Amino acid sequence: MSTQIERQPADIECWLTDMDGVLVHENKAVPGAAELIQRWVDTSRRFLVLTNNSIFTPRDLAARLKASGLEVPEENLWTSALATAQFLKSQLPGGRAFVIGEAGLTTALHEAGFILTDQRPDYVVLGETRTYSFEAITQAIRLIGDGARFICTNPDATGPSREGPLPATGAVAALITKATGREPYIVGKPNPMMFRSAMNRIQAHSETTAMIGDRMDTDIIAGMEAGLHTVLVYTGITQPADVDAYPFRPNQSLNSVADLLEHL
Repeated sequence: MSTQIERQPADIECWLTDMDGVLVHENKAVPGAAELIQRWVDTSRRFLVLTNNSIFTPRDLAARLKASGLEVPEENLWTSALATAQFLKSQLPGGRAFVIGEAGLTTALHEAGFILTDQRPDYVVLGETRTYSFEAITQAIRLIGDGARFICTNPDATGPSREGPLPATGAVAALITKATGREPYIVGKPNPMMFRSAMNRIQAHSETTAMIGDRMDTDIIAGMEAGLHTVLVYTGITQPADVDAYPFRPNQSLNSVADLLEHL
């Protein structure tokens, strides 16, 4: 299945790809994913694996992917936590932040030169965690009320678990917004800034960069708005019957990343 292609995959110099639903599904590598990554490595293509999940550091994420059957170097992983830290560093170098999140976010902010504190922070930064604390949320609400700026790593309202959906960053952000009247600035997908920061990381240009994703409402729209060649795969959320509901189209549609190997 394919749509009209403006740029040929063989001409693409740099690749961005979503992780869940594209390379892995339910903690197992999607067929063709390991081969695609190896092809990029063997041909010295610049690439990054993107995720809106801010829980894990690149090292932890690389280990989890390895357990799924994928060898992805740490330097080829780009999370919403890293993008958020880069954004805040560009806004206020050496700033202060009150953080609700896990090691992936706190480590990224530390390495960006931020001071993590609950005393007069410049920002309240909300990320993903499996242990949201009512006390911490209350403190965030009060700090925002006192003038701290509200930042979110990603807008996802729920996350997956074996028992069913879990409330995620977007759901907790809605709670804080309701209590404060303040909307957060969200760095992760579908904000094209997530892609621009990734491209800066690997010195890529939009004219020769592609984005592979499984969601029309995040990966494809953000890739399109960032000026990238977009590739939709049907191994995750969006299925062929869903595409017509959207007023935009990917440049290319494939059953899985295994089909992309034929074009490289």
